[in-house]
Amino acid sequence: MKVYICLIVALALAAPAFGKVLDRCSLAREMSRLSVPRDQLARWACIAEHESSYRTDVVGPTNSNGSNDYGLFQINDYYWCQPASGRFSYNQCHIGCNGLLTDNIEPIVRCAQEVLRMQGWSAWSTWHFCDGALPSIDDCF
Repeated sequence: MKVYICLIVALALAAPAFGKVLDRCSLAREMSRLSVPRDQLARWACIAEHESSYRTDVVGPTNSNGSNDYGLFQINDYYWCQPASGRFSYNQCHIGCNGLLTDNIEPIVRCAQEVLRMQGWSAWSTWHFCDGALPSIDDCF
């Protein structure tokens, strides 16, 4: 029995880590806790749904310019984060791209807010799904 338990523990430790999968309400609550304005929460939830299906560990396919998009909000590594490869990046969020793939969404949210501040909502290619009336997030609180 001890061998069986040791084997299960060893396999669990060897398994690759999978990112956190949020849902609309858990994202809204976590972002609210991080002081994101409540009137923005439905838009952020919509973007996360369309960009990553609320998953924190998503790295998008390579874009036509050789860049990649990372994490919950698919933040681009050419402008916003430093890829591990050392390839050039403006790194406006002052973060390594792997820092956008964590279960702790605070650095992800802070970087996304910087993208919003500098480029507006249209920085996200999925913005057209989120422009206009959205379901209220009030039922999440």
